[in-house]
Amino acid sequence: QVQLVESGGGLVQPGGSLRLSCAASGSIFRINDMGWYRQAPGKQRELVASITNGGSTNYADSVKGRFTISRDNAKKTVYLQMNSLEPEDTAVYYCNANIRVTMFRNPNYYWGQGTQVTVSS
Repeated sequence: QVQLVESGGGLVQPGGSLRLSCAASGSIFRINDMGWYRQAPGKQRELVASITNGGSTNYADSVKGRFTISRDNAKKTVYLQMNSLEPEDTAVYYCNANIRVTMFRNPNYYWGQGTQVTVSS
């Protein structure tokens, strides 16, 4: 059973910073792409940032220059450093990972439970 557990969300003032973490656990053969999505009230879930196993990154235009995604393959963990936070960044942030549980099975996408980020004065 694969689990993704996020941490690091909370309440922060505009202009502040937060660092999200997401650790994968369970029976894992290989983790491919990892990423962060967010969903604000009344809006669709959207990609924030993603990172390949080799470290190539991709960002939504709205967060470029403010957010940084990184990963520690040994710890099976992905991070999202969020700086210069704006009220528009308020959302539930979800971790996502493409994971192969054995070498004989196709990989699947897994989701974390989500962590709330609120940017408000």
